[in-house]
Amino acid sequence: MHSEARPSKGLTAAAIGGLLFLHLPILLIFLYAFTTEDRTYQFPPPGLTTKWFAVAWNRADIWPPLYLSLRVAAISTAMAMVLGTLVAAAMARSRFFGREQISLLIILPIALPGVITGMSLRSAFAIMDIPFSTLTIVMGHATFCIVIVYNNAVARFRRLSGAVLEASADLGANGFQSFRYVLLPNLGSALLAGGMLAFALSFDEVIVTTFTAGQQSTLPIWMLNELVRPRQRPVTNVVAIVVFVTTFFPILIAYYLTRGGSETAGGGK
Repeated sequence: MHSEARPSKGLTAAAIGGLLFLHLPILLIFLYAFTTEDRTYQFPPPGLTTKWFAVAWNRADIWPPLYLSLRVAAISTAMAMVLGTLVAAAMARSRFFGREQISLLIILPIALPGVITGMSLRSAFAIMDIPFSTLTIVMGHATFCIVIVYNNAVARFRRLSGAVLEASADLGANGFQSFRYVLLPNLGSALLAGGMLAFALSFDEVIVTTFTAGQQSTLPIWMLNELVRPRQRPVTNVVAIVVFVTTFFPILIAYYLTRGGSETAGGGK
């Protein structure tokens, strides 16, 4: 029997350094949500307080962006669940000329820089004379949310044998029954993971939203404006904690739902 090789001290130190580099700024956001100083970021903070959570709760300008972010994320995720699943079914179960090229076009929005996607959508809305609204934000977010769901669904479709659907039909099940009792249970965890990840990414999206929101402000846009023209810096940190929690748990659940399979939830984003 061979014992597992222990990592060298240098490799361990490098791993710890990488983790600190990635996560220390997040810990600082949490720390400065409790600082007593509301104008500057002194380190260490001169004192700690929880008053900023109450201040944030009573700030009327925070709630409309929060509701808008939740509404956009929910609608975008619902659209992605339907369209992403349908596209995945077509790509996984059909063989036709140009299939690989179309597959590339489907995943392209998530590979492109957000600024390119945002500029393209803004130009398209201007050409078609579509006024900026919640709908334009949803359309922008749907471009990458569909890919998130598609990545999860198509991976699960490829692992699912077509024989189970044929067996279902041989036993007398119609199309809806096959979907309800055979296909959906096998796709359930992959679709749930894709939907949660799509919701999280939509909720904290900034770049595409900047080009498609017009005069509206989602919560990440509100945070960006507050950083440029700060009034109460710790309140922005409190809102950042809300965004972190709102996005962290769906991503964590999506990871646990797909870690045992070959799905690539959000691969490339």
